Amino acid sequence: MAAAVSSVVRRVEELGDLAQAHIQQLSEAAGEDDHFLIRASAALEKLKLLCGEEKECTNPSNLLELYTQAILDMTYFEENKLVDEDFPEDSSSQKVKELISFLSEPEILVKENNMHPKHCNLLGDELLECLSWRRGALLYMYCHSLTKRREWLLRKSSLLKKYLLDGISYLLQMLNYRCPIQLNEGVSFQDLDTAKLLSAGIFSDIHLLAMMYSGEMCYWGSKYCADQQPENHEVDTSVSGAGSTTYKEPLDFREVGEKILKKYVSVCEGPLKEQEWNTTNAKQILNFFHHRCN
Repeated sequence: MAAAVSSVVRRVEELGDLAQAHIQQLSEAAGEDDHFLIRASAALEKLKLLCGEEKECTNPSNLLELYTQAILDMTYFEENKLVDEDFPEDSSSQKVKELISFLSEPEILVKENNMHPKHCNLLGDELLECLSWRRGALLYMYCHSLTKRREWLLRKSSLLKKYLLDGISYLLQMLNYRCPIQLNEGVSFQDLDTAKLLSAGIFSDIHLLAMMYSGEMCYWGSKYCADQQPENHEVDTSVSGAGSTTYKEPLDFREVGEKILKKYVSVCEGPLKEQEWNTTNAKQILNFFHHRCN
């Protein structure tokens, strides 16, 4: 156990140093102080101090949390820049790949140094959800930009399909980290609508956005990638969260999108009716799936 802890500390320190150097480059290129880069740098400085302490006294979970928060802030700065520039065609593919890699490191590190039977406990559901959400949302925004480039779609629709499959997987993973709250006599709620949301595995607005994003990505897959040969793509839905269902390989864009958007509309027009969530786009996509099926 002590050796495993020491290994995690060393690896997190190495990754922290690499991230700090990357932040320095970003700050110099930006030419001005940025709130997210400053916060990320401060977290990495604290991480460095903790890594210098006695290894026996170090809590790997604290180190991973600091590193993860720094990565989330650092990549958020870069994502905003990509969005502001509308994902430049000549450089965005490599940059998106780089950001996905950064956002995957905490999860990879935990799994490679599986010191606990439930390795997710080292980071916690909320941070794991956030990492999956950020990767899925980044690919959603990138794909949204790509679908507006007609010539690119004609040449590289297979690449779009890969981005869509990866993005949908991350979003469904995010939706499935936490199990729905089972309503029974031992659980009491003052608000029935809140109880319905929790029982559906919807714990925040981000969960709803993830449902809409994944449904829209399924629509793009059906519309722009329908003529391609099927390919296997594993989607882990082993936990019964908001996006839970059982999918046959290869992933069926229509089947996945239809199921999750029906649930989205049901929730928005049910427990969240007073919040006025827009379901127009979701219904248009469902209509598209209906006609495509027929």
